[in-house]
Amino acid sequence: MSELSAAEFGLVYNVMSLAIAAMLGSFIFFMSARGQVSAQYRPALIMSSLVVAIAGYHYFRIFESWSAAYALNEAGRYVATGQPFNDAYRYVDWLLTVPLLVAELISVLKLPRAQRNSIMPRLVIAATLMIALGYPGEIAENTMTRHVWGWLSTVPFLYILYVLWVELSRAVTTKSGEVSILLRNTKLLLIATWGFYPIAYLMPLIGVSGSTASVGLQVGYSIADIAAKCGYGVMIYLIARAKMEEAGELTEDGALTHAS
Repeated sequence: MSELSAAEFGLVYNVMSLAIAAMLGSFIFFMSARGQVSAQYRPALIMSSLVVAIAGYHYFRIFESWSAAYALNEAGRYVATGQPFNDAYRYVDWLLTVPLLVAELISVLKLPRAQRNSIMPRLVIAATLMIALGYPGEIAENTMTRHVWGWLSTVPFLYILYVLWVELSRAVTTKSGEVSILLRNTKLLLIATWGFYPIAYLMPLIGVSGSTASVGLQVGYSIADIAAKCGYGVMIYLIARAKMEEAGELTEDGALTHAS
């Protein structure tokens, strides 16, 4: 555990607190928003709610662990208390939430059953493998071991990119330009936020260490998770509303029609 200045400790502390608040607020929004979409899109909103609920719980545990791992000394610096910081909560969180993220995207697109049954299981399995293969490298002290597990984790990540950009693009048919733009932006958001994790994984390999690495990792992970879970869920909601508008399931003032 690296010694931290008061500003460094406070930055991580406050960003983690922000993440907890964002997850809680998003959970309330997604649960409330179920009444604003038709029944066929509600499973996707339920999955969005599950994602932020699971993440909110784990961020609370991460926040507690971070607070317990440091104590303020007489010099105004935060030093290790001897209680280890348990960052494994993140991997447990990702193991549960990342498969749900890809599943909710497939769910909201309402693909034909045959295509949905083909694409969703492969994406969920690939997402699970990506996280499971990354963890051994995260905790490895040997550089070569970290390299090996990092590359193994990259294989399912690249496969997910292929399915999202090639197979999914072929499978989705829509006449709405808004739906197409939202789908593109959702996929870009997913990849942009996931893109931070390989960078974080590589930090020890490129010589970034000490307090810079500790603070950078925790702040970066937290911001990426807010975008990848809360922001992504909002995009799923907007896709559902756009598809309903395309299908004539909304009135002029945005309310559900009786048929919905």
